[in-house]
Amino acid sequence: MKLLNLTKIGYLMFDKSITAYEEAKKVIPGGVDSPVRAFKSVGGTPPFIDRGEGAYLVDVDGNKYLDFVQSWGPLIFGHCDKDIEEAVIKTVKKGLSFGAPTVLETELASEIVEMYDNIDKVRFVNSGTEAVMSAIRLARGVTGKNGILKFEGCYHGHSDSLLVQAGSGMATFGTPSSPGVPADLTKHTLLCEYNNIDELKKCFETSDDIACIIIEPIAGNMGFIPADEEFLAQCRKLCDENGALLIFDEVMSGFRASLTGAHGVVNTKSDIITFGKVIGAGMPVGAFAASSEIMAHLSPDGAVYQAGTLSGNPVAMAAGLVSLRKIKAKKDLYENLNKKVTKLLAGFKKAAEDNDIAFQVDSRGSMFGFFFCEKPPRNFKEVGTCNFDRFAKFHQEMLKRGFYFACSQYEAAFMCEAISDEDIDNCIKAAQEVMAKL
Repeated sequence: MKLLNLTKIGYLMFDKSITAYEEAKKVIPGGVDSPVRAFKSVGGTPPFIDRGEGAYLVDVDGNKYLDFVQSWGPLIFGHCDKDIEEAVIKTVKKGLSFGAPTVLETELASEIVEMYDNIDKVRFVNSGTEAVMSAIRLARGVTGKNGILKFEGCYHGHSDSLLVQAGSGMATFGTPSSPGVPADLTKHTLLCEYNNIDELKKCFETSDDIACIIIEPIAGNMGFIPADEEFLAQCRKLCDENGALLIFDEVMSGFRASLTGAHGVVNTKSDIITFGKVIGAGMPVGAFAASSEIMAHLSPDGAVYQAGTLSGNPVAMAAGLVSLRKIKAKKDLYENLNKKVTKLLAGFKKAAEDNDIAFQVDSRGSMFGFFFCEKPPRNFKEVGTCNFDRFAKFHQEMLKRGFYFACSQYEAAFMCEAISDEDIDNCIKAAQEVMAKL
């Protein structure tokens, strides 16, 4: 990869993106269809993307970026994978949607079930948010309880009951964190600090009406922070003792952290798993899965209602099916992705050390994160003590050099198969240049 000419910066480098952004803001709130895309955390103008090419993005100005976002995780093989592309085109020619069952749904569900020892059935939906919302409804229906226990910094989509902020004390019921969310819809949501066992126990002392714990076992929305093994074990124990279900939100970590996501790298098993991103290979899709016993409560077999006009969309199913089958066929995929991540983070770490910059890194499989701070953060509060200004500067300067990272300290990064060792070498070289100026 040829590094960008740094004389072509500012308005010149992003001229068409700046124009596109101004036009977008006239007809789209904030000019974007998801808030993080506005680059508020890092400053500058978000590049407007024209196309993807394997490991790269190309914006409307013709700038080329090595992409460590990969559509926020789905594209484990990179952009425009030929096998996935071919399957999508073939399926599109048969029709975009039927609102009726297809064999593709069964085949994709079977591929997922085959990988896991704790799930028997899968229900497809249209997004990660929808998957989590449905999983929580199912947990409430199974247990006959109302409360949800979630953790600060874990993002589970934008459904009303999960948009909460901390109460005034430890382990208190949450209050709405967004206008438009009635307090009545969050009054059953308990909020606890991630990786804090004492607070976790206190939640169950506070309420005997907890239907489920929902957790990202590998959190990707407070940067990148895996849950401690002991913490997950306590989640499992407290659920078992109190008649609650444990939900692992693996929308992000599923098929990313390992072949079986977080379940492949932690010892604790959940009752319900939510999926998204990789299982659609870039198409809008989500899913939730559990044992036959739990899923028997779901309509039409049971009384817990869930439906969706576009659920199991054939184009999304075709893309996901090819993606998962390719993942299974490449026996060394995760080993190779992990080697690339390890090499990249080691290079970043050395560049920081050479310039006396406090810097922390962590990874699981093809997911990774880095922070500008003195010690590895273990929860949302500790992430908040990191140097966000330094992160923003690093992001800006790396973008100018042709390297595209998540535009927030609170977001994880992703490695794809299409990224080469040479790409990583170039990225490390650029990071060394940038770190020397931070």
